[in-house]
Amino acid sequence: MSRTRVVAPVAGRAVPLGEVADPVFSAGLVGYGAAVDPPRGVIDAVAPVSGKVLKLMPHAYVIVTDDNVGILVHLGLDTVSLNGEHFTTHVSQGDDVVAGTPMITYDVAAVAAKGLDPIVPVVVMDERDPDHVTVAEAVAASADIDSGAELFTAEK
Repeated sequence: MSRTRVVAPVAGRAVPLGEVADPVFSAGLVGYGAAVDPPRGVIDAVAPVSGKVLKLMPHAYVIVTDDNVGILVHLGLDTVSLNGEHFTTHVSQGDDVVAGTPMITYDVAAVAAKGLDPIVPVVVMDERDPDHVTVAEAVAASADIDSGAELFTAEK
């Protein structure tokens, strides 16, 4: 069984996934993980793991590690409706990235001003067993977390 360390793609308040205001994420329908409520401003969302960019959209990305663990980062809830407005991508689908690589510049303040929740869920794609994801202490405590700090570990 491999262990994958997943770091926070943005700074902010770490949030247990069950508290995210979207049942697709809070119920673990996409997979399990954690979320970060970012500060209001313009920020860079970074790669939470090293691997290949499997999917890249203006508001979300999936990176697959060498161990075939897919990590989804979703910038805000219902932000697909913005059609790329308030997001600037810095990588391309198919690129190899290392953890910490700037992926997308995210105008959190503009998204929040449109009435959308800017929270950033980070999940292990298709993980159906919540026991395979161990959240960091900051998540359990809903404490502040820095970009690049451990958010959770995943076993596969």
